[in-house]
Amino acid sequence: MRLQFDKLRLKTLVASAFILTLLSLVPISLADNINPGVFSVDSKPYGLTFAQWSAKWWQWLLSIPTEKNPAADKTGKDCAVGQPAKDVWFLTQTTSGPGERTCTMPPGRAILLPVSINECSNAENPTLTTESALRDCAVSGNAVNYMVAIVDGVKLKNLENYRVQSPLFNLTLPVNNNAGVAAGPTQAVSDAYMVFLKPLSPGKHTLQFSAVTLENPQTNTKSFQYSMLYHLIVQKTPSP
Repeated sequence: MRLQFDKLRLKTLVASAFILTLLSLVPISLADNINPGVFSVDSKPYGLTFAQWSAKWWQWLLSIPTEKNPAADKTGKDCAVGQPAKDVWFLTQTTSGPGERTCTMPPGRAILLPVSINECSNAENPTLTTESALRDCAVSGNAVNYMVAIVDGVKLKNLENYRVQSPLFNLTLPVNNNAGVAAGPTQAVSDAYMVFLKPLSPGKHTLQFSAVTLENPQTNTKSFQYSMLYHLIVQKTPSP
């Protein structure tokens, strides 16, 4: 009788421990899946962290001269310029104000969408001579007052959870660059709220994202704001 009781109690304790373990995992599971079709911010899409991808995004955007730069593009005609060879497709905001673009992209690509992003480099800020100074600059310039991202009519939740800071990274600015400074190599740091979408199905999609960022959080003045609407056309097969 004693042995049977011990066995029963042991089974009960094991079952209780298992249930408690499952319950402890629920908040984590919900947090990771709150936006279906979006990579978790602590994941490593295609082998890189969100922070590393934010650096790659800036290296892409700032390497393209203004006349062909997707951020200055009014229609979407330049959205394919300089894109990575595989896996990921970068989208960008406007330099300011509202914008609308139509963009055709290959299938099977994840989409990196910075909802609000700021970068500080030695080239743009020669007095910032240390990584910590560049980081402070990047963070203070990304004081977001409002942001939204909508994918095919579905508003993404908890965008504040997708904030990342890049490591110190190298980039080379071309002649006539978006930063408006001399061409050449520099170092930079980025602070960003980024959405990383898993590949969309072939066909037509809409992406809307906008933000209001305070340039001077202390005085709440000189806000930078933009609103971007993308009409994405995901091809069924890659272009030859």
